[in-house]
Amino acid sequence: MTRPFAPGFSIPTDLLLRAYAAGVFPMAESADDPEIFWVRPELRGVIPLDDFHVSRRLARTARSGVFDIRFDTDFAGVVSGCGAARPGRPNTWINRPIREAYAKLFEIGHCHTVEAWQGERLVGGLYGVTLGRVFFGESMFSFERDASKVCLIALVERLRANGFDLLDTQFTTEHLKRFGAIDVPRRKYEAILESALDGEPARF
Repeated sequence: MTRPFAPGFSIPTDLLLRAYAAGVFPMAESADDPEIFWVRPELRGVIPLDDFHVSRRLARTARSGVFDIRFDTDFAGVVSGCGAARPGRPNTWINRPIREAYAKLFEIGHCHTVEAWQGERLVGGLYGVTLGRVFFGESMFSFERDASKVCLIALVERLRANGFDLLDTQFTTEHLKRFGAIDVPRRKYEAILESALDGEPARF
């Protein structure tokens, strides 16, 4: 981690993209904290696209049509959902500079959302950054059971279909390990990242 930005500072778009290309990403201590810090984990969370696990029950849910899956239709709604307080998590790291920085990435096509809708209600989703053939997952949320999980399934299907090589989850959790997430040492991760950034980029 490096020193935080000064209060009120915005994150330049070119700096943010260079950081991702170097295996670094920003976080904040809390949603109310005006500063950010940079993170470069010793162990990086990755879901191998060829080894993605889905339980039979969840696969049935995804096929059932209970959620209408959409892409890139409500960036602000997804980020608000990811940043919302809920039981067991009264606060998040998505502060104002991060919201603004990723909104700019969304405008130029380097940030994307996967959304679960029921009627006109957004009930789950995730967002992340694309660069080269990499999708850097940032955060996800659910207001209904399995909504974010079905979004993750839709994301992996889209990444596979469009020629992505790497799904970065930043860290692993017990939840993500059920889908096949693994920890990759920094040096190995950065070699994988370099390869996935080289050559023709994928289109989300």
